[in-house]
Amino acid sequence: MSNIKKQAFSGILWNGIQMVVNQGSSFVIKLVLARLLYPEEFGLVGMATVFIGLVQVFNDLGIGAALIQRKDEDLREAHFHTAFWTGVGWAVLMYLVVSFIVAPFAASFYEEPILESLIPVLGLGILSSPVNLVHKAQLTKNMDFKKIALISNSSNITSGILSLILAFAGAGVWSLAFNSVASIVIAMPLFFIATKWKPKIIFERQAFKEVFGFGIYTTGTNITNYLIGSVDYLLIGKLLSAQALGTYTFAFILTDTFRSRLMSVMNTVLYPLYSKMQDNPANLKKYYLKVVEYNSVMIFPVMVFFITMADPVLLVMFGEKWTDSIEPLRVLSVAVMVHMMVNSNTALIRGMGRPGLEMKLQIFKAAIFLPMLYFAIVHFGVVGAAYAVLINKIIAVVIAQFTFYKLLAVKVTTVDFFNAVKIPWVAALITGSSVMLLKNSIELHYILLSIILFSLYGLIVWLFMGKELLDQIYNAKAAKSIK
Repeated sequence: MSNIKKQAFSGILWNGIQMVVNQGSSFVIKLVLARLLYPEEFGLVGMATVFIGLVQVFNDLGIGAALIQRKDEDLREAHFHTAFWTGVGWAVLMYLVVSFIVAPFAASFYEEPILESLIPVLGLGILSSPVNLVHKAQLTKNMDFKKIALISNSSNITSGILSLILAFAGAGVWSLAFNSVASIVIAMPLFFIATKWKPKIIFERQAFKEVFGFGIYTTGTNITNYLIGSVDYLLIGKLLSAQALGTYTFAFILTDTFRSRLMSVMNTVLYPLYSKMQDNPANLKKYYLKVVEYNSVMIFPVMVFFITMADPVLLVMFGEKWTDSIEPLRVLSVAVMVHMMVNSNTALIRGMGRPGLEMKLQIFKAAIFLPMLYFAIVHFGVVGAAYAVLINKIIAVVIAQFTFYKLLAVKVTTVDFFNAVKIPWVAALITGSSVMLLKNSIELHYILLSIILFSLYGLIVWLFMGKELLDQIYNAKAAKSIK
């Protein structure tokens, strides 16, 4: 097995461990917080997050992506120091904007005075995240995902425990706010220890131009992505209510947040990998299709679980106050399954050095999605927003297929694409239909039905992919042994 393949397997292994630990701990924390808090409090944090998140997108400037994408022979020490000081200086400016402009505007926009004090607290992550930027880029470029996983797990679990303590102490919405920003702050000293890299007072104009020149397109793409991903929060909070936004936010946390974390596992590994292979379209195609298949295999059973078990899960585990989240949860679960079919395309396009194309595609999708979403929320409320997200994901799949076949050197045909996802889709359809039939015809406890669901899905996948999965497990162990 080649060294780059070993690095890929090792990276996916450690990022997988990171996701399982993070997602598991996050789910438990959200479970407890959902029992202690109310939809309105989740809604308030959702309102604040819309504005904070947009500033955070501007805050990144695409610098981390530029450092990772740049070839080793073209990367100098000055690039790292220049990137660090650019990020820190820009972060200070952004935090001042958040505290004195964004917070008062958001409070007025939503007519929720508490946002004026809540947003500056949530915005503390803006100040700390650029400090971690260069360290994380260095570890990612070296594909040292073991250290990243250990740092992420440690910081997320610690911040989660502290937020639960605050919730039990009666801190209410502030416990959610703390949970959103503390992990970034806690991770800061851990990154310094992991890389041993320390910033020097070096700022080179040429290095800034080279890094920022790539990063400006990435930032444009990230802004568009953020608008597509967060405008539903903005419109629901404005057009409906904090309670409605809370029910939608909770459904989104359980589905799309899980999807985004899984995507980050693969994309964190694959972006530097794609960058190293950007001159080899055949290998890029092979890796891309495998990523689509494996991501779908991993996430589909969770989404089928939410589709079939939404009512007992929400009502029994979280309480009747979350009844309005049931239908959005089901629709968003289907949307996630569709999205998994294009989950790695942006990392591939960026890794090939085409950030301009990536940005144009996202702007095109936003132009379609935004008016559709507005219409759906006005006429059909929170459920309409969920269906608009689903339709947007279907459109994204069509656009991705056109892009790969017509605009890139990686020629992924429709047949190639559907061959890559047929096994998880078949397994999901058979499993979902069987469980719904049992649920509607026999009185079985939802825990027993859930065990049947995951067991049946696993059996079907194993029948089709068992030998291949065993080979991949062997490769992953071999990759781990070289560390």
